[in-house]
Amino acid sequence: MREAELYREMPNKAVSCFLCQRRCYIKEGEVGFCHVRKNIGGRLYSLNWGKCVSYAVDPIEKKPFYHFMPGSRAFSFAAVGCNFRCEHCQNWEISQPAQIFGQDIKPEELVRKAVATQSDGIAYTYTEPTIFYEYAKDTALAARKNGLYNVFVTNGYMTPDAIEKMEWLDAARIDLKAFSDKFYKEVCGGAHLEPVLKSIKLLHKRMHIEIITLLIPTLNDSEDEVRQLSSWVRELDRDIPLHFTGYYPANRMTIPPTPASTLERARRIAMEEGLNYVYTGNRPGEIGENTFCPKCKEKVISRFGMEMVENRLKKDRCPKCNFKIPVIYDWKRQAKGHKEG
Repeated sequence: MREAELYREMPNKAVSCFLCQRRCYIKEGEVGFCHVRKNIGGRLYSLNWGKCVSYAVDPIEKKPFYHFMPGSRAFSFAAVGCNFRCEHCQNWEISQPAQIFGQDIKPEELVRKAVATQSDGIAYTYTEPTIFYEYAKDTALAARKNGLYNVFVTNGYMTPDAIEKMEWLDAARIDLKAFSDKFYKEVCGGAHLEPVLKSIKLLHKRMHIEIITLLIPTLNDSEDEVRQLSSWVRELDRDIPLHFTGYYPANRMTIPPTPASTLERARRIAMEEGLNYVYTGNRPGEIGENTFCPKCKEKVISRFGMEMVENRLKKDRCPKCNFKIPVIYDWKRQAKGHKEG
């Protein structure tokens, strides 16, 4: 347990949390929507600090990041909790728990594990990393001292105040779960679309981002919605990698799995809307796993099952036409550039 950041003390020993867009007003003795931030004596505490519920070493492509440090290894970990209640959450046992649990592993020890496993960076993932902000921050600062990058796998429901303080973060892969407020309200537990769009814009100004949408049949996979979503991303930046992945039944949702044809159609629509890098996932062997040069259509990076198989780029340029592909190989240079900017 550690005192939380990003909150204000209020009258009668209440507190106002502004870590995420829930902006919970928490009375003494109560917890926020996430269940892991508690008001104790008029101060807010992070109950999941130092409580690691899961860790593993993954290829960065599994997050998925396709344009950030390709081929690198990310030490991935999580603490319990989330600010959503997604009906289809695949990690619901740890993201929507009834109580706090996990191994007692301090930030410095997590970094030692990352170094010992020859990982190149740390991914804050599996649950919503915003909700273990203090644990992530303390780990990230230790990771930076050891030459490791830091990436968030997030639903994007943090406040601008939180984003402003994330100087220790190098990249973010953001879930854009749908392009309708109705979906966020009904499927994600009373959340809203607009705060996620705002977070995407703010994060894009500060670091490398990639966007992912899990397509669920009948709920968010219509041609109109996919086209609107793709158009919005293009208007922000046509070079942002957009991933469409296939849903499988999980938690409280029993809708049949997403057909591969739905993913292929979404990719085609997004490319028609002018996006340069559109991917499909959860269906190994599909053409959408690979990176193609937007200019000459040459395949420059091959992947299978979210692992890189071949990288034909010459540094960051197409081997056929020399077109510059926006792929980050030197995260330290990017971090320095954002700090100076």
